[in-house]
Amino acid sequence: MKQILLALILPLLAAFPAAADTKAPLIPAPPALAARSWILIDWQSRQPLVVKDADKRVEPASLTKLMTAWLVFDALKQKRITLDQLMTVSDRGYRAVGSRMFLEPRIPATIEDLMKGMIVQSGNDATITLAEAVAGNESTFAVLMNQYSKKLGMTGSNWTNSPGLPDPKHYTTARDLALLSAAIIREFPQYYRYYSQREFTYNGITQQNRNGLLERDPTVDGIKTGHTESAGYCLASSALRNGMRLVSVVMGTTGF
Repeated sequence: MKQILLALILPLLAAFPAAADTKAPLIPAPPALAARSWILIDWQSRQPLVVKDADKRVEPASLTKLMTAWLVFDALKQKRITLDQLMTVSDRGYRAVGSRMFLEPRIPATIEDLMKGMIVQSGNDATITLAEAVAGNESTFAVLMNQYSKKLGMTGSNWTNSPGLPDPKHYTTARDLALLSAAIIREFPQYYRYYSQREFTYNGITQQNRNGLLERDPTVDGIKTGHTESAGYCLASSALRNGMRLVSVVMGTTGF
């Protein structure tokens, strides 16, 4: 997976010079990527630089957790939850399929640890527990996800669950995810730092951040990977070079 994502995303980030070069073209020719859709935007202006099918509905897989994180960050901002608040995983969260933080029933974890488990480890158990902390249950949380995404101007998205499990009614677009990623960086810098955390240890288990670009390119400081068999490999990424921040989203890559 790491090799696929690196091969696909690095051309987008490398399209812009790492150092000032007056001879370099302002907007290079878009690279050819084997993906269902993708977009590269300037974070400051939110102007798209290169796109392909950016408004096509696609399955977001774990990039859904960016929307979940937005609601969690907003709840922290409004002081409806706190970083040191303790939550115990529900039966629904404990039995969630896919990637895990390895929460244990009856052993509570702090909201901050759950956030790291969701962001660094992409734990579905942590994500569902956070959704329940914010909204009481996941179905109510999904309603909030849709309300908040509309407020953010995400016109091509519909959410039915917090971790990104496959559902025909659960979809988004590359453009919407780019807008969301840019908004997280802009509105919640105090929490965005978690997206560059290389690893997280919980319950005696250390897991690495799945975003291989963090190791490959020092200008990359986030943001999130995703994968299901039906969605393919997906990546939202951001890099800061010479004061210019770029945000890119690549959706639905297939094969090695």
